[in-house]
Amino acid sequence: MVMAFIMWAYRWSHPKVNGRLPPGSLGLPLLGETLQFFTPNPTCDVSPFVKNRLDRYGNIFKTSIVGRSVVVSADPELNYYVFQQEGKLFESWYPDTFTEIFGRDNVGSLHGFMYKYLKTLVLRLYGQENLKAVLLAETDLACHASLASWANRPSVELKDAISTMIFDITAKKLISYEPSKSSENLRKNFVSFIRGLISFPVDIPGTAYHECMQGRKNAMKVLKKMMQERMADTGRQNEDFFDVLIEELRREKPVMTEAVALDLMFVLLFASFETTALALTLGVKLLAENPRVLQALTEEHEAIVSNKKDRDAGLTWTEYKSMTFTSQVILEIVRLANIVPGIFRKALQDIEFKGYTIPAGWGVMVCPPAVHLNPEIYEDPLAFNPWRWQDKAEITGGTKHFMAFGGGLRFCVGTDLSKVLMATFIHCLVTKYSWRTIKGGNIVRTPGLSFPDGFHIQLFPKS
Repeated sequence: MVMAFIMWAYRWSHPKVNGRLPPGSLGLPLLGETLQFFTPNPTCDVSPFVKNRLDRYGNIFKTSIVGRSVVVSADPELNYYVFQQEGKLFESWYPDTFTEIFGRDNVGSLHGFMYKYLKTLVLRLYGQENLKAVLLAETDLACHASLASWANRPSVELKDAISTMIFDITAKKLISYEPSKSSENLRKNFVSFIRGLISFPVDIPGTAYHECMQGRKNAMKVLKKMMQERMADTGRQNEDFFDVLIEELRREKPVMTEAVALDLMFVLLFASFETTALALTLGVKLLAENPRVLQALTEEHEAIVSNKKDRDAGLTWTEYKSMTFTSQVILEIVRLANIVPGIFRKALQDIEFKGYTIPAGWGVMVCPPAVHLNPEIYEDPLAFNPWRWQDKAEITGGTKHFMAFGGGLRFCVGTDLSKVLMATFIHCLVTKYSWRTIKGGNIVRTPGLSFPDGFHIQLFPKS
């Protein structure tokens, strides 16, 4: 019995492979190095888990997370290769625990025609045409109204407040959800979901992961009920994105299933508000700590206001596209925020790269923070310096050195919406308000970004 366990443990740590595996350790059998991966890190820097292994093994190393063997890449060439070869040598993949969280039919687990089909549908809502025609004006109004209401309070917890604002904007477009008219506190379920999203996967009452799964279960219950009601209402007119999906499901030979539609709605509701809220919260904190950047940003936006015939008129698309320095600030914020600590793919066959073999079936974790904070790529990488983006070509997809919005076929479909939200919020903030930090602002990565004690500020209307 003991010998059998020893042999099993040896085979775990020394898997057979046709070639040479990258250096590294697979840790303990089944557990791997999962505990180290989820260890909290209170800085903007690359996590100690990754940093220590980069120092020891180089830019490509092997590990095991939540029971799966993974090659971690901080190598810009390998990262770019992985993104460019999706659908040929690699496919989108996430560990089983992530699949449980987002649903087995979530868009990240779909491939080929189905993924492209869903992406086309989503771009009808989040693409530039709809942003230009509808969403920019709605976002501008929401930002003005939210900031005005926060200015009446002695303190506002910024992350929660921005999350609520963005959730209300996007949930209305996605499912016509209005908190004041609904008996269900849908956002509360998503907050529970988010608390345990990137946590150690133990589904026991009292754990963050269990809270996460309960949040998903409750949110899905609301969405399923909504779907049943709309499917039964054959006379309903299209009012939101969910109606678009219902229309697709009613086709004689629908391409998607109800499960795919529900998981898509769940992912869109989550992704639309949480990632952008985190980035904006960090952005306001960085602006408060860097007055020179704030001054340059304020000057750009005050110039936009002064050139208006009606100073109270909403932002136009031309004005939004003129925000040159703002776009640099946004790129710098998301570079430092590193909202997504890892982008996962799976090797479809044995792959040789720089003398190493990535075995078929193994996961590959592209590590954006290790690239975005590499001093060989970005001078003084932890400094908040938007001018580093000056005179650089506009980024419209993932590159070897920038992948805050993903890369390849799966470049984030919500990128343009996120940029509009951030730019509009910044415009309203710096032209109409000043602020001071009350408390909080400390960040923790586990490995995803969070503000455990919040970030509380007080707003002061400009005269």
